[in-house]
Amino acid sequence: MKLTTRITKKIADVPKDAWEQVFPDTIEGYDFFRVMDETNCDQFSMYYVTVYDGEELVGAAPCFSVDFALDTGMTGKTKRIIDLMKRTFPNFLSVRAFVCGVPTGKGHIGMASREEEILEALLHKMEEMAKREKASVIAFKDFSLGYNDTLKPLIAKKFFKVDSLPYAEMDLDFDNFDKYLMKLSGASRYDLRRKFKKSAATADIKMEIVDDLDEQTLKDVHSLYMQMVDSHDVGFEVLPVEFFRNISKYMPRETKYFLWRVDGKLVAFLLALVADDLMVDYYIGLDYKVAHDLHLFFVKHRDVMKWCIENNIKRYMMGNSGYEPKRRLGFDFIPLHIYAKHRNRVINPLFRTMCKFLKFENFDPDLKKIARSLREKRASDAKGVRPDRIERRPGQHSPALHEEGAVRDRD
Repeated sequence: MKLTTRITKKIADVPKDAWEQVFPDTIEGYDFFRVMDETNCDQFSMYYVTVYDGEELVGAAPCFSVDFALDTGMTGKTKRIIDLMKRTFPNFLSVRAFVCGVPTGKGHIGMASREEEILEALLHKMEEMAKREKASVIAFKDFSLGYNDTLKPLIAKKFFKVDSLPYAEMDLDFDNFDKYLMKLSGASRYDLRRKFKKSAATADIKMEIVDDLDEQTLKDVHSLYMQMVDSHDVGFEVLPVEFFRNISKYMPRETKYFLWRVDGKLVAFLLALVADDLMVDYYIGLDYKVAHDLHLFFVKHRDVMKWCIENNIKRYMMGNSGYEPKRRLGFDFIPLHIYAKHRNRVINPLFRTMCKFLKFENFDPDLKKIARSLREKRASDAKGVRPDRIERRPGQHSPALHEEGAVRDRD
């Protein structure tokens, strides 16, 4: 029987049990999409595509439409020049795209069976929606190596594959924080202890963990989040305060807010999602007036690691950017990829060349080193290396851990 597709703008239009029967078991699942639907973000619009065999749901995928800036990965002088050009030409290096995935995390597609046919049906609906949305680009965003075979048919349809920003991950296979420190290089271990000692001598930092926020704390959290957004060279989605309110409402069991205060004033926060033995370090915010002097990024890392170990968390995932500090803190890196094509067949080869030039690693020296290591590791997977990750290479660079970049992390 030929597969059919439906599309809706609200995940609530799809029965939860049916969605969860086909969609991968991930934190960014049905309830997370309810959060997105109730968050008024003017940067993107969410859609949900479902694929049916008769009346049986056999495929499901979140999608979104967005005006995407191709210079998102640019930093420094090049970025400043582009920003000046945009004052005269606001749409320079900007394309309208219809994307399979989510704006804030890794891509997943639910497929119960007949994978190639489901992908074909999904792509047909995406092309239909791209035409309706006047989107010139169709893309599959941030898919791991586990989707290589599933998404391989896209290449024959003139999609090209480029590296996206990798995620950081750590297996927590130690009994306490001191044993974790012993797995780091001697220089990193010494530098962290020096930072913790200096921070403790400078201020009395108090941490608490809550599942939701009162209105004043919510405002303070979003203010710190916006400091991070405003200070970050790389442009990502900007989430309104409703996101931080709604995630506690729709995901109360998974949501954890770590809050750090000095003399009652909020100076740092972490929004984390926790399920079973996994914790995802989702968004952070630091008060940059004191973040460097108090080494808040590393204080946050220490306190969260201790909590994870005490609460039997076995896998700790952290978002993208700030790669060198994460490498030295012992994280592994998970490669992610974007599959994209321009709907105009004549323009598509030029669009591909432009995307290859504008990819993130070309504007981030630390990421470039990691990307090179990822390629080397994939080339040696015959030695038994897990295909979706790369282990760190400790102690290769400077002996000190620096807050620059780390305190601007988009987690």
